[in-house]
Amino acid sequence: MFFRLRGKDFAVNAASRNRSGLRALTERADASGGLPPGLVGYLEGQPVGWVSLGPREDYERLRHSTTLRPVDDRPLWSIVCFVVGRHSRGEGIAGALLDGAIAFARDRGAPALEAYPTATDGARKPAASLYRGTLSMFEARGFRTVGWSEPYGANAPRPIVRLELSRPAGKRPTRGATGCRRGPAKPSRRPVGMDK
Repeated sequence: MFFRLRGKDFAVNAASRNRSGLRALTERADASGGLPPGLVGYLEGQPVGWVSLGPREDYERLRHSTTLRPVDDRPLWSIVCFVVGRHSRGEGIAGALLDGAIAFARDRGAPALEAYPTATDGARKPAASLYRGTLSMFEARGFRTVGWSEPYGANAPRPIVRLELSRPAGKRPTRGATGCRRGPAKPSRRPVGMDK
């Protein structure tokens, strides 16, 4: 719910209220046949990860961000976060979730996907700083850097990466930009913790 709420609204909510909000979003999507708030990856029948994606305008925090301003006015979807269980990290789950997110967005007619990953420059980073994914993971799937965020406090600027899913008029496809590899996780419409 972090990106779906403005900072001041997220800060006053308790974790239980944010979980309830996510549950309500999922139930509305299930009932209406609309877009779920994200995808869950399963491995051997067990949930191992989550990716949040959807139209950029669905993310209140992005709409009001002074650090992640839109690069242009192109309609697109955003991938804002990944969650991978502690015991599943380092197994390619985030990459498989990204592959599933690309396929999901393409199947639903998203013109492009945008994300705001961490540029690790090959260095190890704490897991808490990688929840938006790594730049190399996105680049390996054809995403290209289209801009940089504004610095915020002690945080360095963050790359803004994009993958074109439908070609703008007159543009030829870029080799490798539309490929989607299958990974070990299978996307699902139900977020982790929603199955009771």
